[in-house]
Amino acid sequence: MRTPEENRQERQPSLLENIGVPTWPAYSAAVWALLFAAVSFYWAFGGTALLDTIGEAVTGPALAGDPLVVAAVWISAFGKLAGVPGALALTLRWGSLFPRWLVLLVGWGVTALLSLYGGASLVQQLLMAAGVVEVPDAFRPVLMWHLFLWSPVWLIGGVLYGIATVYFTKASRPPETAAR
Repeated sequence: MRTPEENRQERQPSLLENIGVPTWPAYSAAVWALLFAAVSFYWAFGGTALLDTIGEAVTGPALAGDPLVVAAVWISAFGKLAGVPGALALTLRWGSLFPRWLVLLVGWGVTALLSLYGGASLVQQLLMAAGVVEVPDAFRPVLMWHLFLWSPVWLIGGVLYGIATVYFTKASRPPETAAR
């Protein structure tokens, strides 16, 4: 026979438990954000690998120590890192510590930001690669890197966040009120 304390503990799930939705989208979005943030932190600390895939317009001032560009890299890194708890809030019970509207605002906002940026960039770069839109000389050496790496990375993050947010939206919907 169970004690009242055991029954109470059974009814109060851990804040680290799942809210009852598929977890892979939120965990995948969190891993995506962590890996993307790691690249930015690497660059912020002075790493140079893959910098030649970004474009001279950004990397030149960054390597020269331009304070605004360096600050932008740090802000970008911390912004991407903030995506980790943002994604996990969509599937773990501690996300319910925040108002539903706030979690949805963050989830849909991040989805829109990542998807629109990645999608619009991808379309623009496809048009450049097809010769429909002129490629600026400074961008020509990195066009394919953006087309096949960076723009899809942004878009994948948006899709993962979007799927996780759809699941959260459905799972957190308040029960319908009875008809009068």
